[in-house]
Amino acid sequence: MLSVEEAYNHCEKIIAHHSKTFYKAFSMLEEDDFKAVWAIYAFCRTADDIVDEGKNPEAELTLFNQEFELFLRGEYNPENPMWTALNDVFSRYPMDEMAFRDLLKGQEMDLSINRYKSLHDLLEYCYRVASTVGLMLLPILAPKKVNILREGAIALGLGMQLTNILRDIGEDLERDRIYLPEDIMKRNGLTEGMLLIGESTSDAFRNTWEQLADFAEEFYQKTFQTIDEYPNQSRFAVKGAALLYREILPTIRAKQYKVFHEKHYVKEEAKQAILTST
Repeated sequence: MLSVEEAYNHCEKIIAHHSKTFYKAFSMLEEDDFKAVWAIYAFCRTADDIVDEGKNPEAELTLFNQEFELFLRGEYNPENPMWTALNDVFSRYPMDEMAFRDLLKGQEMDLSINRYKSLHDLLEYCYRVASTVGLMLLPILAPKKVNILREGAIALGLGMQLTNILRDIGEDLERDRIYLPEDIMKRNGLTEGMLLIGESTSDAFRNTWEQLADFAEEFYQKTFQTIDEYPNQSRFAVKGAALLYREILPTIRAKQYKVFHEKHYVKEEAKQAILTST
């Protein structure tokens, strides 16, 4: 039978492979806490992979939803490392079940929506796929301050997801997805056709990109307003993750906004400098 330790090791491999930024930042937590973060990341990653890589994503996501509801009733496959690790997390922390459900609703949006008319619509999506993760983590990172930190956690998710969108424009186009809001694009004279040919040098593209980057920066700043409410180790982890993610924006600027054919990352030495300064 699969042990809890083996289950957590499996989850660690997932986060270490797919998100070096989160892995590095949250490894600063106490052991029990960073293991819980690994399990939650594995859950989120599984849902994300179903939507992006599943052979029949609608059916697979429906099944995953059903598996989660069964899991909440204590019914799950004990040989599945993600559910085994997550069961241990739910037994040790007062987890927010609705945050998990809302994340799955956000994943469902990616199956039916590939364009967003307004920033308001986009932020609803960002809340569901990213802010919910912050709400999942709060009972682990700051169990006594969940209510105080809720809005900051939501803001951090919004800032990070907008950053993802600005980084992954080319990758999303390959999946026929455009997350840049139509109203902001229109206001700046940016057309879908310009995106499809990889137009990154025009004022229309750069102004649209920068407008969304400004919104992302506002959300990061809102997060930092309450960051001191976190316990020490959690504060270092959350602040580190926020700063590392925010650094993606100037990294893209330095590369002349070339987001259509390459994916930009913060260099390892820059990451280390940021984490040392938190």
